[in-house]
Amino acid sequence: MIKLDDFKNLNPKNPGAWPWLVKLVVFIALFAGVVAAGALLDWQDQWESLGKARQEEEKLKETFLAKKQQAINLDLIRKQLTETQESFGALLKQLPSKSEMDALLTDINQAGLGRGLQFELFRPGGEKVVGSFAEQPITIKVTGNYDDIGKFSSDIAMLPRIVTLHDVAISPIGGKTPAESRLSMDATAKTFRYLDEEEMAAQKQAAAPAKGKKK
Repeated sequence: MIKLDDFKNLNPKNPGAWPWLVKLVVFIALFAGVVAAGALLDWQDQWESLGKARQEEEKLKETFLAKKQQAINLDLIRKQLTETQESFGALLKQLPSKSEMDALLTDINQAGLGRGLQFELFRPGGEKVVGSFAEQPITIKVTGNYDDIGKFSSDIAMLPRIVTLHDVAISPIGGKTPAESRLSMDATAKTFRYLDEEEMAAQKQAAAPAKGKKK
């Protein structure tokens, strides 16, 4: 076992005469000193480079995970976009074109007559352009019994083209007997059609000067 006195009695000019345990301890101490000095002087830059490389690796991992998540979301967005386009296409088919409007008005009229209703008023109003569509209001007044008016409203909703009823007001029409009692329904039926290419072009031209004036 090495004692402190062993180091005090060492002759630095004759290390060969030192005890082998002392030589071993000194060698280990010198080796550790060399390694420490090398780490500080020579390996410091390499440690810094290694640290930067690890930081870069973490950033790349985060970027990869973010890109992967974006790719997953992109597939989902594309699927949703496709479904939306299909739904929009299906709805668009329910809108009549300009040439089909007369046939649609006839369908509405026939729906009432088919239920035995009497038209007191059937007056198409002026179209109102809303974006890429034109809204066509139709003021109607029909008379008939409760069931027939209800079925007529259901028939309107079931038409292949989109038609909605608004401002519905129903009032009784007195009769001599309950069996002769009838109802009168006032309403505004609204349908929509998509603008054709010429109408869309005219719409854009009309909107262009308005934008220029705002600037």
